[in-house]
Amino acid sequence: MADVNEHRPIRLPATLLGIGLGGAVDGIVLHQLLQWHHLLTSTGRHPATTVAGLEANTLADGLFHVVAYAFVIAGVAMLWSRTRRPIAQTWRSLVGYGAVGWGLFNLVEGVVDHHLLELHHVREVADPLPYDLAFLAVGATLLLAGWMVARSDRSTPSRARSSSTDPPRRPLKR
Repeated sequence: MADVNEHRPIRLPATLLGIGLGGAVDGIVLHQLLQWHHLLTSTGRHPATTVAGLEANTLADGLFHVVAYAFVIAGVAMLWSRTRRPIAQTWRSLVGYGAVGWGLFNLVEGVVDHHLLELHHVREVADPLPYDLAFLAVGATLLLAGWMVARSDRSTPSRARSSSTDPPRRPLKR
């Protein structure tokens, strides 16, 4: 069984990448492509049906994207700084913790923005609750699946624990 400490070198950077990429996908797909909502559409003060409301929502969406990309940049910078020495994890840790981050993004953004602050809903329709709950379910699924994938990474090159029965794994390279 792998030691929990073996996952630390990329756990945080991969999670930050997942948060940022999850936010970017949310903004690109739900805000821009599908146009289901904007960041402030449910406040009543910034309806997307007026020019002033659309301007306020576009600004808020842009700031949302800046924050999402700040998470991506932080994750990449941390990952880069940690690859100066060999990393014992494979793509499973990177993808797994990335999915954990994306799931965390969905859960936090869904609970805070959709339910507590009611800034917007996933889809601005007569009954938005099914869409909001589906968004939370996707987040919980991503988090759980990502955690399981990351925990399945048993690619530590520890000399003391290496076994000839373990299949060889390729570590992440710099």
